[in-house]
This record gives sequence, C-alpha cells and structure tokens, in this order.
Amino acid sequence: MSTTDLATPLLAEDFYAGNPYPHYARLRDEAPVLWCADGGFWAVSRHAEVMTVSSDPATYSSAKGILTMEIGIDYATPPTMMHTDPPEHTAYRKLVAPGFRPSVMKRLEGLVRKRTSRLVDGLPTGRSVDIVAELAVPLPLLLIADVLGVPHDDLDRFFEWSEAAIPGATDIEPDDQARLMGECFTYLAEQCEHRRHSPATDDVVSILVHTELDGRSLTDDELVMFLNQLLIAGNETTRNSISGGLLAFAEHPDQWTRLRADRALIPTAVEEVLRWTTPVISFMRTAARDVSLGGSDIAAGDPVLMLYQSANRDPAEFGPTAEQFDVGRSPNHHVAFGFGAHFCIGAALARLELRVLLEMLLDRFESLEVDGEVIRSASPVIAGVKKAELVLA
Repeated sequence: MSTTDLATPLLAEDFYAGNPYPHYARLRDEAPVLWCADGGFWAVSRHAEVMTVSSDPATYSSAKGILTMEIGIDYATPPTMMHTDPPEHTAYRKLVAPGFRPSVMKRLEGLVRKRTSRLVDGLPTGRSVDIVAELAVPLPLLLIADVLGVPHDDLDRFFEWSEAAIPGATDIEPDDQARLMGECFTYLAEQCEHRRHSPATDDVVSILVHTELDGRSLTDDELVMFLNQLLIAGNETTRNSISGGLLAFAEHPDQWTRLRADRALIPTAVEEVLRWTTPVISFMRTAARDVSLGGSDIAAGDPVLMLYQSANRDPAEFGPTAEQFDVGRSPNHHVAFGFGAHFCIGAALARLELRVLLEMLLDRFESLEVDGEVIRSASPVIAGVKKAELVLA
C-alpha cells in the first residue's frame, strides 16, 4: 500500500464511525509519521512520537490551530486556551487552576455521588436501555452545570451547544451552528457579568471572575473562551468515555466480573477505560522549525496531527495486550488527556466521575450486555457514541 493509500482513510467521512484500529496498526508499522497530501498535514501514529510532539511546545506549536480544519486560519484572539503556547499558556493555567484545585474536587465529590446515584437508580434492570441518552449524556451535563454554578434548566441548551461545537458530531447547517455558538458565548458572558457584581462563591465561574495572579485577571473574552472550553470539552469527552467504557465492559464481560470480584482494581479500570475509549481522537500542532520526527523530515510551518487513538493501542508502549481491554493494566501511560503543557486541566474531575460511576454500577448490576446496534459518531475529533442499547442485570 502506498503512502497515499495509507493517508486516504484518515480523510474519509466514515472512517471514525467504523473501526479505525486495524488501519492505525498499519500506520504504526508502515508509516508512523505519514504525510497526508490531500489534508496537508503529517499524521503521527506511534506513542513515542506523540509523546515527543506533546512534550515540546517550543518546536510543536498550538497557536496555529489544534484541528486540521483550522489549517490556514488566523485567529485575532485564541478561540480556546488550547490554542496557546507557553509562556502565555502557562499564565492561563495559573489563572484557571484555582477552579480545579484539590479542595474544589473534594467538595464536588458529594455532588458527583448525588447526581450519579439519581441517574443510576433510574436505570431499568433486565431490559434494554440507551445508555447514552439515559446516563452518558445527562451526567456530565449536570456536573458541568454544578461546576459552573448555572441552573439545570439550561441543560438542553448545553447539549445543543456542545453538539454544534464538535466538527462532524451532527448534521447541523453552518448557519445554525454559528447561531448556536453565538448563543453559547452570550450566555457565558452574561454569567460572568452576573458573578462580577455578586459576592464570590465557590463555583468555577465566580472563582475565575474574581481570581487574580500578579495583579492580572482574565478579560471578558478570556473568561468566555475558557468557560466555553470547559462546557464543551468537559462534557463531550466525559460523555463518550462513559458510553464507550460501558460498551467495553458489555463486550468484555470477563472484565466486569473481574472488577466486581476485586474493587481494588477500580483506579486501574478508570485508566483503562480512558485508554480504551480515547475520547479525543487527535489534536494538531504546527512545526515551529525544521525537525526530524520518526525518520521523517518535517518543515517549519507543517501541521502535525497526533493520533491519540492510535498511540493508545501501540504495542511498543502497551505490550502484546495493547488490543485487549484489561482493567488491571499497570503501568498505563495513556495519552487520553494529552501530555505535557497541554495536559487536560479537567482530568481530575473526569477521573472522579468515572470512579464514582463504576462504584455505583458495580453495587447494582452483575452484568452488562449489548442489545442492538451501536451507532458511533463520524466526528474526526471526538470518538462519540450516539446510541448504545444495553441490558443491565
């Protein structure tokens, strides 16, 4: 197979809605750093090279865009914190870190348990249920609302805004997509304005509005930029790690049985769910200088796409069981949260949600079985599950 033929599937509309892993294996073996001429980017499929790119923001910049559809686009201001490099990115992280400090996560655990318990208690026993609609969608939305300190009445709008923001997640027309994102930005700006003139509370919007570091606080545009990232990225990724993780247990019932027999494996099970599902398929960087990577010469200005999905199934890192779902896997150096300067700031919250959910499901259900067709998103950005009928008993 030529390098052109190897690149073609990465640009196909149905590639990510199917099973991309056999092709990833070919990429790792035959062209681990592959030039995709039609897309105008390098595709990096091995764990080692993904780590190299992630670890060196001076060489591989985020400021030129993090998605392939952003190639050639110049932004007047960064659309998200993810579109910045150190030292600007470092300053942003210091400003927003108070919203994710351990004390905040500790306070949130009670809310996570409350929201999770209510949804798990509502799941039927012994009959089919769409685990996406009944659990994976509402749980992260409820918790994002709690984190932001906004009414649960707005959850339907949150879901619509999130879907509109993810390329390929829905069939929303561009004009409607722009309208929905405008609504989202306006809503978040109004929340910030309200908190600015109110006493400080412990929700993330209030924390960010009232936070200063070395005399600097976030501007209105920066606040909306970050809150939009939290609302969308935090919701979409956790939703799909939940649905994809429960599907994995349904398809590998021995691992559910193993986890029920040994609750001490829950922490490693959470990490394996993250590795296995890899909700963010890929992110892009742009070479800031001429550089050699994995035996290929990359020119300054070339976009470089890190295929996290492929890296998380690389036998060179995860051994001969890389293609197996193993709740006891350790060590597990997955890149589901990225790595380096851009390591996901919401990782602790995502891990908390997954841990609590597994604990409660293990208490109630002995088995999970697939019951019907699983429909996956065709998005090239988020590994989404649109529908998954399961029987929990």
